[in-house]
Amino acid sequence: MPYPTPIPPKVPIANNEEYNRISENKFKEVVSSPLSTFSTDVDTASYANVRRFLNDQQASLPPKNAVRIEELINYFSYDYKVPQNEDPFYINTHVGNSIWNNDTKIIEIALQTKKPNITKLPASNLVFLLDVSGSMGNAKKLPLLKKSLKLLVKQLRAKDSVSIVVYAGSSGLVLDKARGDQEEKIIEALNKLNAGGSTAGGAGIRLAYKVAKEAFIENGNNRVILATDGDFNVGQSSQEALVKLIKEKREDDIFLTVLGFGMGNYKDGRMEQLADKGNGNYAYIDNLLEAKKVLVTQMNGTLHTVAKDVKVQVEFNPNSIHAYRLIGYENRTLANKDFNDDKKDAAEIGMGHSVTALYEVVLASKEVKSEVDSLKYQRSTANSNELATVKIRYKKPTANVSTKMQKIIHHSDADINQKDFNFAQTVAGFGMLLRDSEYKNSLTFEQLIELAKDSKNEDREGYRAEFIKMMEKAQLLK
Repeated sequence: MPYPTPIPPKVPIANNEEYNRISENKFKEVVSSPLSTFSTDVDTASYANVRRFLNDQQASLPPKNAVRIEELINYFSYDYKVPQNEDPFYINTHVGNSIWNNDTKIIEIALQTKKPNITKLPASNLVFLLDVSGSMGNAKKLPLLKKSLKLLVKQLRAKDSVSIVVYAGSSGLVLDKARGDQEEKIIEALNKLNAGGSTAGGAGIRLAYKVAKEAFIENGNNRVILATDGDFNVGQSSQEALVKLIKEKREDDIFLTVLGFGMGNYKDGRMEQLADKGNGNYAYIDNLLEAKKVLVTQMNGTLHTVAKDVKVQVEFNPNSIHAYRLIGYENRTLANKDFNDDKKDAAEIGMGHSVTALYEVVLASKEVKSEVDSLKYQRSTANSNELATVKIRYKKPTANVSTKMQKIIHHSDADINQKDFNFAQTVAGFGMLLRDSEYKNSLTFEQLIELAKDSKNEDREGYRAEFIKMMEKAQLLK
């Protein structure tokens, strides 16, 4: 693509929820488009939101634009290889058969960071920016928000600090720089919060970043945690203005975590963009178990960044691959020239996190329908044993200059155990069925359920078993 993807239009649905439009990635011929470039994504909000639709009392399939396949895949942990040197992550690659098309292969690329060393974690300066407007009165909103943050508070240390900023018709500082071990003081401040008034999100965001900057910890983890349904409807409410504000504030090395709550007026597209532009991550909290996953089990990945502006560029070998398509990441596409541009923003990766991307590829011995005539002179003499080269650019959390890593992908690559490889494909297939992908062929929920059962592995937390139940519900609703 010659230019970055513009901000996609919002798609309202009947109950006033809004999602950015997603246009599925199509196959590209390698001879004319050998490079594929995108920003990584560790967000998991889409998965929990899909679960909410399926588990709601009025169970329904989610809107197609609520389904971001990369976030479904990245919701799960996989047994990836970890870096053994000073690199922030290891590049895992795996090549295997597609479960939905006998004529294509799947290339999996997965970045895995090191597991956190709890004793060496830097101090955290956290500012809770909480939406207490009237729209947050529902039990699945402010009450769940308070319970969720109490789980996080119980994990904090004396060297950490917590401030609480709230916003409704106006914004205000409720708690200023409490020590992390002052659990009762922090929880008391949370307990006093009540929902009421309209929402002035811009003023709250400004105040939260101001408080975070005043409490800034050098070489620490400085982060604003925004918890909201995203329904900013008073004050500086335009999405473009809020995005501009967030982009300005990230230059102060203050990161952003966005936690989404609620239903009915949920503004998913707005929150996804705020997290993207604020060097942040985005999760949707539909129940207390999800809060535990995000804020306790995966707290270090959620709150502690190991690399920012992480970009991926894959160069495909035309002697080996005829065509490819990236599964998901439609809203993360970058222009090829952006890969080497250190001024171009991309996503962060947290401690212990992994990022998975799947490419569906047609080998050079196969053909795929093209919208243009094949080019005559583009075939190279490159080594046909090489399928592609994957390049990664990243910056350390406080750096302004990027570092590059790269790895050649071969036909025989098998870094990932077969059950994890199959499970990642199963999750992708689930997303394709929910989105009614033009590439799903004859894939069925029944096939996916059986494959998921065969590839559950140990599943200590029960997330894969829950996923199987979600697919069974979706099968009944389809």
